Amino acid sequence: MLFSSVVFLFRFLPLFMLIYLLVPEKYRNLVLLLGSLIFYGVGEPYYVLLLVFSILINYALGRLIINDKKKILKKVILAAALTVDFGILFVFKYWDFAAENINKLLSGESMPFLSLALPLGISFYTFQIVSYLVDCYRGRIKEVPRFMDFAAYVSMFPQLIAGPIVKFEEVSERLKARRISAGGIENGLKLFSIGLAYKVLLANQIGTLWNTIMTAGAGNLSTAVAWLGAFAYSFQIYFDFWGYSLMAMGLGEMLGFRLPKNFYNPYASKSVSEFWRRWHITLGRWFKEYLYIPLGGNRRGFIWTAINLLIVWALTGLWHGADWNFALWGLSFFVLISIEKMGIGKWLEQKKVLGHIYVMAVIPVTWMIFAITNVGQLMRYLQNMIGIHTASVIVGTGHLMRYLKEYWVLFIFCILLSTPYPMRLYQSYKKKWFTALILVVVFWVSVYEIMVGSNNPFLYFRF
Repeated sequence: MLFSSVVFLFRFLPLFMLIYLLVPEKYRNLVLLLGSLIFYGVGEPYYVLLLVFSILINYALGRLIINDKKKILKKVILAAALTVDFGILFVFKYWDFAAENINKLLSGESMPFLSLALPLGISFYTFQIVSYLVDCYRGRIKEVPRFMDFAAYVSMFPQLIAGPIVKFEEVSERLKARRISAGGIENGLKLFSIGLAYKVLLANQIGTLWNTIMTAGAGNLSTAVAWLGAFAYSFQIYFDFWGYSLMAMGLGEMLGFRLPKNFYNPYASKSVSEFWRRWHITLGRWFKEYLYIPLGGNRRGFIWTAINLLIVWALTGLWHGADWNFALWGLSFFVLISIEKMGIGKWLEQKKVLGHIYVMAVIPVTWMIFAITNVGQLMRYLQNMIGIHTASVIVGTGHLMRYLKEYWVLFIFCILLSTPYPMRLYQSYKKKWFTALILVVVFWVSVYEIMVGSNNPFLYFRF
């Protein structure tokens, strides 16, 4: 079920909130669990059972880890739990990718294809469960939570499908008891409305330009049009995912939770390293705390730091998708960040204007690697961006002027709303009556666009 859908906005959410607010506090986690399973089941009716299985098996294994006093047994149980969780993720997400490449390598059919549909949000809730299990092993979670608290934590519908990836300790106290206030509901609705507008009025609209350019063919674009498409996709994926995250945070606040922020003005960065400290913050935190630091981090010299970064970025790329372009995308960040760690990164962060220009020249190129899954098309698109044309330029100056005439206002809004200033302005005036009025108008304009527009699911749902 999409947040930006009529079914969610005018059926599921009002009915859920009515029940959630009317039941006694001790039953709210049960309502949250059942509501979340219904929310998930609308889009994934069969994979609800997989989610329930993950909840049951990981609660039992986490309980064993917390209660067992012998460290060696804790390790064995943790290893078993990680094998189950990552095994499920591998089967559903990576099996066919592995089969395709192994069969090519061996020139045969030694590994069968399963052709399984990818369960929505499996990468997100798997990583969230793993963070819980590892924290149990490390002793950061000392008491076995109530089953209903754990089940609500894993399945919580605001962040179930596309994050943020929440650590158990961030919500554990509010899972036990939380106060629902009119102010919290109001603030949550405001955040939700902003996120909805980002998704529907910005991401969807600028995404139309990207789709139009790609329809023309990756090898038939002038250099200027190729760069325009890259900027369009860069804004689409940002406002799509940031919009979802804001909606998730808003819904969380309405339910009495404070979900962690997932973005912090990434396009205002002055280096690629800074960009990744600001983009998809909870995923970066997960890889840092549960992979990079356990591997040794930067404590063993430059060579081992580079090896650790290579592992982290290769897996970060593949986390997003089972295809070679995602691996290449992750490796491109490994190369850029490794170069910055040699000293250029600190220099760039001191040179504000030059740093911003550098980021806005490099990041759109990386997004093309991310967006175009066909490696042949990707190479042609990147060639167009640097002025190498191996085919006739069909989409050239005339198309460029038409696109700019049609989308220049939208580009200005995207640029302005990518800076820190609009949210600072909102924080200063969010309690004013005119802010509420503006957001009511924004909400209904977004609803109108949902009604008349085509279906456009969140980009990160497929990861």
